[in-house]
Amino acid sequence: MTVLRPVSRVRGAVVPLALCVGLASALTACAADPDEGTNGVGKLDPTAIEDEAQAAADAAKAVRLSGTLVSKGGTYKLNMRLKDDGATGSVTTKNSTFELLRVGEALYLKADASFWEHDDREGTGGKTSAKPAPASGSGSGSDDAGSEAADKLDDMYVKVPQDDPSYKQLRGFTDMNLLLDGLIGLHGDLVKGDYDKIGGVRTINVRGGEDGEGGSLDVSLQGTPFPLRFARAGGAGVVILSEWDKDFPLTEPAKGQTLDYGKQLPRT
Repeated sequence: MTVLRPVSRVRGAVVPLALCVGLASALTACAADPDEGTNGVGKLDPTAIEDEAQAAADAAKAVRLSGTLVSKGGTYKLNMRLKDDGATGSVTTKNSTFELLRVGEALYLKADASFWEHDDREGTGGKTSAKPAPASGSGSGSDDAGSEAADKLDDMYVKVPQDDPSYKQLRGFTDMNLLLDGLIGLHGDLVKGDYDKIGGVRTINVRGGEDGEGGSLDVSLQGTPFPLRFARAGGAGVVILSEWDKDFPLTEPAKGQTLDYGKQLPRT
């Protein structure tokens, strides 16, 4: 025998079902578009995103670079403000921390006495010491003379002679174009990664290979598509890039704050 159900019950079941379907459609329609309100770079293929970031970096006039770089010469923690005609900031190695200031081609190194007394400091072009005493002094080359020289160098800007073996390496930490060219570049087949935020700025990630072994680059989705974070291939460091195109003053230190060693820094 066929049992007839009340029409009201059938209609009562259909109405909630229709509401659910309608609600699902509305939620789908209202889902946040990750590219809405952005510069549109996130819609590009990964190669084009990398190209946009490289072009933005090449055209920039200034940047702050902070983070860690790993190379055959050691591990360096950098906090540098860079622009075309110079830079200022600090470099930390395994053994020490020193400040660098470059105005044009004039390069200055500033550190405390312990830095100058250390016999094996990464980043300065080899083993360096405050012995013998400065050319203007009368040090005998003894430990006392070395300590005395280090005390004189303590917290002073020492002008790095361009003929000194360490000049080229130290200058590399202050060269905006050289650093950026060596940093912003992925290897392998490029893959578009996730949307994220760095310093409150929306970003899109591009990486070399699925696992990012070829490096990883996060590019701004707001305004100019500057690179904001770069993880170097092979775990060779991660750097944050900020303050793009934000100018800053560069002034050579006063004479009372500077020591000039002539053609070569003090060394063993």
